[in-house]
Amino acid sequence: MYKYSFIIALTLTILSCKEHTERIEVQKQETPFVWEGANLYFLLTDRFNNGDTSNDVNFERTWKPGKLRGFEGGDIKGITQKIKEGYFTDLGINAIWMTPIVEQIHGGTDEGTGVTYGFHGYWTKDWTNIDPNFGTKEDLHELVKEAHAKGIRIVLDAVINHTGPVTGKDPVWPEEWVRTDVQCTYDTYDHTISCTLVENLPDIRTESNDNVELPPQLVEKWKAEGRYEQEVKELDAFFERTGHPRAPRFYIMKWLTDYITEFGIDGYRVDTVKHTEEYVWQEFKVECDYAFSEFKKNNPDKVIDENDFYLVGEVYNYGISGGQWFDFGDRTVNYFNPPSFQSLINFEFKWNAKQMGYEAMFKKYNDTLKGPLKGFGTLNYLSSHDDGRPFDALREKPFETANRLLLSPGTSQVYYGDESARSLVVEGTEGDATLRSFMNWEAIKSDPKTKDVLTHWQKLGQFRQRHPAVGAGLHQMITEQPYCFYRSFQNGDFKDLVIVGLDVPKGKKVIDVSKIFEERTMLQDAYSGEKATVENGKITINSDFNIVLIEKQ
Repeated sequence: MYKYSFIIALTLTILSCKEHTERIEVQKQETPFVWEGANLYFLLTDRFNNGDTSNDVNFERTWKPGKLRGFEGGDIKGITQKIKEGYFTDLGINAIWMTPIVEQIHGGTDEGTGVTYGFHGYWTKDWTNIDPNFGTKEDLHELVKEAHAKGIRIVLDAVINHTGPVTGKDPVWPEEWVRTDVQCTYDTYDHTISCTLVENLPDIRTESNDNVELPPQLVEKWKAEGRYEQEVKELDAFFERTGHPRAPRFYIMKWLTDYITEFGIDGYRVDTVKHTEEYVWQEFKVECDYAFSEFKKNNPDKVIDENDFYLVGEVYNYGISGGQWFDFGDRTVNYFNPPSFQSLINFEFKWNAKQMGYEAMFKKYNDTLKGPLKGFGTLNYLSSHDDGRPFDALREKPFETANRLLLSPGTSQVYYGDESARSLVVEGTEGDATLRSFMNWEAIKSDPKTKDVLTHWQKLGQFRQRHPAVGAGLHQMITEQPYCFYRSFQNGDFKDLVIVGLDVPKGKKVIDVSKIFEERTMLQDAYSGEKATVENGKITINSDFNIVLIEKQ
């Protein structure tokens, strides 16, 4: 009975108000997710939120570390907790990148900055296991499930270039697996790849095609944990399917792609890309794509959409001005094509933000992404975990930071605490530890200024999340004074149009929308909540803010 009543009511609605029905149809269009315009949140798993205090200490990691150089308690459960609370949804985040969660070296090491443990995740001991400080496989299953339920993708961090440092608890891997005798000088292609990044960071022989046996310490570990036979069985099946030699890089690729087939993660951020031969990433992409297709085939109820697996690379010092190329000095390399990375982290973005006005910057990114980088993307950031010269270290410009990052063409990378002005200058720290303090949840709860900053990031983030035109669309300036521009995006039948005004007058503002929206179109300013109807090609917004985010009602 209910179904028939609904049909009758819907028919009456259609007959009584054709215009109203057309607006409903527009609103019913499903907004597509596109990585090129995603709003990605980057966090250090150990420094974001402690959801389980019982796993804070493992493997007798009890030496006193240097300041902010030990485990601080953040874990997978803590991230899941914030997903459930809607923190990321309120921030307009539709993808989360987590630092590596694989098992880290058990000991600590002093690199000249005090004792450091592998809290950051880049010092692998065992790729096949999740470090108990971060959580369990069950925890990761729940995180992916809860994130996907809210339309949020999960990106893990892949390290193929090196193992963790050698300590009293962590012996060096066999010589056929790693090199330890040559340190990189970074002045040529070869001196950037076939060498260790720093002292005591064994470099995986990624160039090798020789068959190698499993490291004895890994065999011993797996046997003690009662899973040696299963791990070997899976490796045998992998090498039989692929035909790859049992070379070091292919073992690691198998272990990393297991996280795709088992958990259904959506992407990998790949660490230290330029320190490994470029063909390694082409091989890695093939295995990631295969694993993702297998997951989708075996778990049709868990598939979000038809997007491909996402690979974004960290080619240190790559900038968008290089287009598809990175220059080693004696050789240039294309990491996009032949097919490997969909996107690269853009180390140039912070300098563009410092040196260019809004329009010059937006136009540069529009022209490059629609030109030399068409079909690919960049991941833009203004602060990060290992960049000691962020755009706004003292957090004096949190509103401008949001404007530039969230309104620029390309994928945006929000570093945890950007949205809450978490300090990037911590007294008593050495090196990059100053960038890695624990998330400032207390300030978000109690400090009015922090709340104002967060509100601004939330408004821009949600606007960006609703409108792929912001990050992936075509940019065009409307007026220089006051500065207004529009972005347009089309994907099949889906069309998206928005207008943004920056540094516009507070109070009454008249905006020319004649080239974008038709007469009598009902619009709203997503920032203030004010509504307006197009009259004579213009709308009037009366708000106390110097920014407008115009969208259809």
